[in-house]
Amino acid sequence: MKFILIILTLFFGKVLSQRTIPEAYKRIPEVLDNTELLYPFIIPDKKYEYWSVFRNNPDPDKAIIYESQAPEYMTINDPAPEKGFFQQCLGEDCFAYLIACENSRSKYFSNEKQLRDFIGTVDNLPEAILIANTYGYTVDVTNQLGSSYKIENHYILMYLSKVKGNTDIKESFLVKINKKTGKLESKSSRIYQQ
Repeated sequence: MKFILIILTLFFGKVLSQRTIPEAYKRIPEVLDNTELLYPFIIPDKKYEYWSVFRNNPDPDKAIIYESQAPEYMTINDPAPEKGFFQQCLGEDCFAYLIACENSRSKYFSNEKQLRDFIGTVDNLPEAILIANTYGYTVDVTNQLGSSYKIENHYILMYLSKVKGNTDIKESFLVKINKKTGKLESKSSRIYQQ
């Protein structure tokens, strides 16, 4: 009898503890789980003559991730910085960085905070995801707990995930981004497996 009681307690505990995503939330499109596909949606707060996102690759054709419409007379030949945002490893193809041209002078954006400053106000869902990425949150298209969003007047709310160590266990977070300031707040939602 004790065994059946324990099984029922575990079963109902698991069922009752599972929170679902509220109906007002939509699924984040699968294409937005790739950080490199988010850059074209950036609408910088400042007016730049030109800006580009690069990866640290010595081959110029492979280095460009995205570039805005550049005037024909303008070319940026600055060397890659030693570090960048979304640092994954050491060596080639390990991070990204942004170069913007303002008043005919190039300016580097090579860490997560500088990328957030470049974005400024949050104009759309891809910008919100990119800002969340700078804090380690990712879109998990395999589970609604890691890939849902709702846009309100002053905030973009998203359910995103973080991987727990070197496991297949993830933690879902409700991430709230202020559209005007870009400030991020988060609250743990629940733990789940991939």
